[in-house]
Amino acid sequence: MAITASAASGNTQNTVILPCGQEPAASATCTPSKKDLKEAKSAFNKGLKLGKAGHTDEAFDEYETASRLSPKNVEYVTARELTRQQLVFSHLEHGNKALLEGRQMEALADFRFAVHLDPQNDFAQQRLRDALGDSAPRTVEPPKLLADAGELHVLPTAGHRDFHFRGDSRALLAQVAGSFGLVTEFDDSVASRRVRFDIQDVDFYTAMRAAGDVTHTFWTALDEKQILVASETAENHRQFDRMALRTFYVPEGTSPTDLNDVVNLLRTVFEIRFVTPEAQSSTVVVRAPENVLDAATAFLEGLGGSRPQMMLDVKVYQISHSLTRNIGLQIPTEFNLFNIPAGALAALGGQNLQQLINQLIASGGINQANTQAISALLAQQQGQQNSIFSQPLATFGGGLTLEGLSLGTLGAQLSLNESWIKSLEHANLRVAQGNQATFRMGSRFPILNATFAPIYNTPAIAKVIGNNSFRAAFPSFNYEDIGLSLKAKPSVNRNSDVNLELEMQFRTLGSQSINGVPIISNREYKGSITLTDGQPAVVAGSLSRNEQRSLSGLPGLGFIPGLNQVMANNTKQLEEDELLLVITPHVISLGDQDKASEVWLRK
Repeated sequence: MAITASAASGNTQNTVILPCGQEPAASATCTPSKKDLKEAKSAFNKGLKLGKAGHTDEAFDEYETASRLSPKNVEYVTARELTRQQLVFSHLEHGNKALLEGRQMEALADFRFAVHLDPQNDFAQQRLRDALGDSAPRTVEPPKLLADAGELHVLPTAGHRDFHFRGDSRALLAQVAGSFGLVTEFDDSVASRRVRFDIQDVDFYTAMRAAGDVTHTFWTALDEKQILVASETAENHRQFDRMALRTFYVPEGTSPTDLNDVVNLLRTVFEIRFVTPEAQSSTVVVRAPENVLDAATAFLEGLGGSRPQMMLDVKVYQISHSLTRNIGLQIPTEFNLFNIPAGALAALGGQNLQQLINQLIASGGINQANTQAISALLAQQQGQQNSIFSQPLATFGGGLTLEGLSLGTLGAQLSLNESWIKSLEHANLRVAQGNQATFRMGSRFPILNATFAPIYNTPAIAKVIGNNSFRAAFPSFNYEDIGLSLKAKPSVNRNSDVNLELEMQFRTLGSQSINGVPIISNREYKGSITLTDGQPAVVAGSLSRNEQRSLSGLPGLGFIPGLNQVMANNTKQLEEDELLLVITPHVISLGDQDKASEVWLRK
């Protein structure tokens, strides 16, 4: 059914009138006074001017004032609702732009304001959840509303009154409330002062608001016919302001951590201060203004569902290669030059040395008890047996000048030792979006910190040492993780691409130590990559190579290319360690993102 409204400056006789509301607050303004109608029309005209100037927020406030003063005027109500939807659309559009540019906090503020204006807007609720991303709590089922204690309202007598008062401020407040059939209770913070109050043709809410401005107080409802008046301070507002109270049940929220996610969400997004988690009953008690609670309730009811699930296929390839090669000739590097006649005489004398020793012993020249003299003679005999003639030699000269040149041992080296070690670690990790998966491969190495033992001797210690019951010193140590440690935190985009935040740490025992404590070699990697579904990627590769070469032989010959391979001894030692990490993400389910995409396209 179409509804038409007359122009603001036209005749109001054709204006469509809405039926009066049933709420207690609406009953007092169901029949507005001439002053209220005049103020409503002024606020409406001001809202039109502000709307034309592009100040939509200020225009909405004016339309809100006009519709509150004259709630039955359909023109005011229509203008307010049209401006409300315009504001919602503007904030959603600005929030979408901010979210695409990575300004999450600005997007959250825009989406939150859109939800505050229109709590039943499903698209605004979904965009708010999208802006929260991983920080939004996920439960198997959405939180359920268990109890709802709405705001307490008073029921003043309908009609308008005139007030002309001079006197005590407390008496003024009691007179204004009593004229509308209400009883007034005063807080101790309300001070008495002389005031003057003159106002005509006003309802209860207008009169109490004006009286509160004069006396610097505010009021709150105790029941339908009783109010409490307190001094205008922030502490009194926090203590006495009437708010709605609702209790939510969080499924599987048995731990304080699960409930704290919901509590932090309500405090951050909706700026609700009074939130109390109850871990034993898995409930959250929230106290806030009713319109704020409506927006928070609609948001919490849409939190149910699961996050996107994915499988991470992790493969770790490790290859170790060692090679030891020794090839070449061992050429003699020492030569002995001697006179052959002199050497021969010494060798011949050595042949009768044993007989000489036997003759000396038989004749008593050497005492058998003198083992030192016998040992010296045997050592000389051993030296003669290993004489220069037992080694290869070359001669030159003649007669008494016949000389000999002894040569060292000539040898050849042909050896090769090579080993390969190849290992593969394969793991499948299932993880939900926003959660962190951890994969560790290796061992735990004990490192000694200290040893505990007695540092002085006592009779008791000496006694246990004597009967072999003394216990040795006992150590104190801790374990260090040696090997590969991988942490991956995935998130799925709308096009099913997977973004991985990775942290890798590779620790090995070093070849050196300090004071008996081994040195641990550490290599780390931290970064982010984006892959399509099923695309493998080499995340990290590590290669360590150690090569050692040695050359021994005659000076000069060892530096001639080609000849040094035969005339010298070549030794080569090679060690290679390679580590390769490959990750392949597989998206199993998109969770609620399928529904979010449908809502996005539909909107």
